[in-house]
Amino acid sequence: MSDPAPILRTEAITKVYRTGAVEVHALRGVDLALGDGQLVCLLGASGSGKSTLLNILGGLDTPTAGRVFFRDQELTRLTDAGLTAYRRDHVGFVFQFYNLVPSLTARENVALVTEIAARPMRPEEALDRVGLSHRLDHFPAELSGGEQQRVAIARAIAKQPDLLLCDEPTGALDSATGITVLEALVGVNRDLGTATVLITHNAAIRRIAHRVLYMADGLVAREETNETRVAPSEVSW
Repeated sequence: MSDPAPILRTEAITKVYRTGAVEVHALRGVDLALGDGQLVCLLGASGSGKSTLLNILGGLDTPTAGRVFFRDQELTRLTDAGLTAYRRDHVGFVFQFYNLVPSLTARENVALVTEIAARPMRPEEALDRVGLSHRLDHFPAELSGGEQQRVAIARAIAKQPDLLLCDEPTGALDSATGITVLEALVGVNRDLGTATVLITHNAAIRRIAHRVLYMADGLVAREETNETRVAPSEVSW
């Protein structure tokens, strides 16, 4: 079976942060291709460049050099307004901390996105997909950490993005809760075909992915493919 066509690819991207006379090389020439519908896990120590790479893929940051393509569109040629449109129309983000609006219910938090999306899913459907159809009218303070993270996932997928970018989505959760969140992400990837990139420090999580990229010193040091993937319930914490 051939690899899926790339939805996102990078060519020799570098990222240098400058503070006065100090230069920090966060990325040192990264080439990668993300296949349409793939779930890819990024592993690596703190400072290896994972979050910088994710932010560039999502249009939250731009590389110092190199090129990034979304399908046939070169993101590195876009203006700030163009990158804003790319994020709005094509990318969903999930972070370690949920960033929910405390004064809004789960349904209303998701509706914030659907009101500006080009082809939105109903908030009720998005929450049902992550197993929260019974918590529609609860406020964040009334939800557990795992439930809040699943609301954040529902919010991210409600605009039906082409890409779902997740930075340590289980980092603040215990094992049982983290597995529930991973089940939601795997379900979205499987059922909606959403290409997904997942950053984690937990190496065991790599077994749920189609591909695993190991980052070190701003480079993709090596890559592996999981011929047989495991269910999130089989992941050891």
